[in-house]
Amino acid sequence: MVKPERKVLKQWLAEHADEAAGFLSRLIKAASTAGREKEAQELMAEKFRHLGMAVDTWVQGGDDLFNHPHFCSPRTDFIDSPNVVGTLQGTGGGRSLIINGHIDVVPPGEDAAWERSPWSGYVGDGRVYGRGATDMKGGTLSALLAVEALHSLGVKLKGDIILASVVEEESGGSGTLASILRGYKADGAFIPEPSEMVIYPQQQGSMWFRMAVKGRVAHGGTRYLGVSAIENAILVINQVRELEQERNARLADEPLYHGVPIPVPINIGKIAGGSWPSSVPDLVTLEGRMGVAPGENMADARRELEQSMSLLGAKDEWFREHPVQLEWFGARWLPGGIGLDHPLMNALTDAYRLVKNAKPEIKASPWGTDGGLLTQVGGVPTVVFGPGVTAAAHYPNEYIEMKNVLDAAEIFALAIMEWCGVE
Repeated sequence: MVKPERKVLKQWLAEHADEAAGFLSRLIKAASTAGREKEAQELMAEKFRHLGMAVDTWVQGGDDLFNHPHFCSPRTDFIDSPNVVGTLQGTGGGRSLIINGHIDVVPPGEDAAWERSPWSGYVGDGRVYGRGATDMKGGTLSALLAVEALHSLGVKLKGDIILASVVEEESGGSGTLASILRGYKADGAFIPEPSEMVIYPQQQGSMWFRMAVKGRVAHGGTRYLGVSAIENAILVINQVRELEQERNARLADEPLYHGVPIPVPINIGKIAGGSWPSSVPDLVTLEGRMGVAPGENMADARRELEQSMSLLGAKDEWFREHPVQLEWFGARWLPGGIGLDHPLMNALTDAYRLVKNAKPEIKASPWGTDGGLLTQVGGVPTVVFGPGVTAAAHYPNEYIEMKNVLDAAEIFALAIMEWCGVE
């Protein structure tokens, strides 16, 4: 069969909108926080089989993963956290495509902050509510709908379609890394993260750091005999701000960051110090996240922060003998990106124009995704685009608009046919 008319594709999506919302509701009810992804992944595997896909389910692990330089995770036991990949083999001669979505969601926080249960999957007013609705089960649903529509309409793609439902994105991407190491690569990839229908050909990376700032303890009544680690921490934070300004000044002319006040922030997210109100504190610990620009080497970014801390000795002699102790820990996300003129971008932007009758907004993402791993480790050109509401991600009363899910599905379907080719 040749490509279906757009009105036929749109009609199929409209007729299956309620069914799609119901499936998303089931995915949300399968509360897939880290370590509990199995139930949701079983739903994904069931859907893949329904689409006639070859299904691969496995629990990640092994030395090749755990010893990989880009492996990072707070755990090494993934027994209830399988990855699931569905492959629909093409007829041959076309380009292959991965659509990668993470099934893990962040914890919901206090139930009292939610109008309904975080796991209600409530459907109403054209929206679906619950943790994971926008980040990113709604986007994954768009990809599923696109493939299901083409399958139901009898479209025969030349290139292979690989739908990857992975774990651990919120903790650094070990699920995607495991799928790459298992051999899942393609000529291109889409990641339907919550971009609010903005196209992200470039994604920033990020990494966590911890700083130990020293002082000298003394009684609060004679604080002049001590050195306050809290006051020293203020100097450290100011130094971080200076570095942040320097790094972002380099991106002032980057068009994809136009209108973004701080393209790659360095955020201090946690501070702890002191042991008694009447004592001068001798230790403060700062923890934060350092943004890494698309195309920037992670090691170079680390080196810049380390060198910036070494400059403190010239500003305060205390730091000459008591330098800041800096360590890198926890989660990290590689930056990624492709050129604006890449054929994968052309396929997606052309599809967007057809569906929305407007020019798409193209930016660099303000957060990390699995796109960096696919691009840098897998060698797979990757674009991030999805229907989710960025401001709703990780917040109470998370939701997604079903209209955007359907529009994204139509865009994906058209882009898939253009990229993979139709028999």
